[in-house]
Amino acid sequence: MAKADLDDEAEKPLDPATERLRRKMVRLLAVSVGVMMVAVMAVLAAVVYKIGRDRPAALDPNVPLKVELPAGAEVEDMAMGDGQALLRLRDGAAERLLRIDLATGRVVARYDLVKP
Repeated sequence: MAKADLDDEAEKPLDPATERLRRKMVRLLAVSVGVMMVAVMAVLAAVVYKIGRDRPAALDPNVPLKVELPAGAEVEDMAMGDGQALLRLRDGAAERLLRIDLATGRVVARYDLVKP
C-alpha cells in the first residue's frame, strides 16, 4: 500500500505558484541552451574562417619568380620554409641575408652580417 500512496502523491497537480515557477525555469533553460548553441556555432565559424584565411598562397612551379640581387652578390646558401626563402649572399667581403616572400618575390627583410 505504501507504493500506491506514493504514486497518488506524485500524480497530484502542482499548485499554481509552483507551476508558474517550473515554467519559468523551463523557459530559462531553453533560452540558455539556445544562447550556448549560437555561441558554439560562432566560435566554430571563427575557427574555420581563421584556418581558411591563414593558408599560404599555393606556388605555381610554372611561373618564374624573379628576385633582384645586389650587383656583384653571389648566393652562398639558401633555406626555404613557410612560404619564404632565406638567401645568404656574399658581396666581396660583406655577407648579408635576404628574406624573400615566395608568393610575390618581394624582399621582406635584409640583414647585414657584421663581425665584431
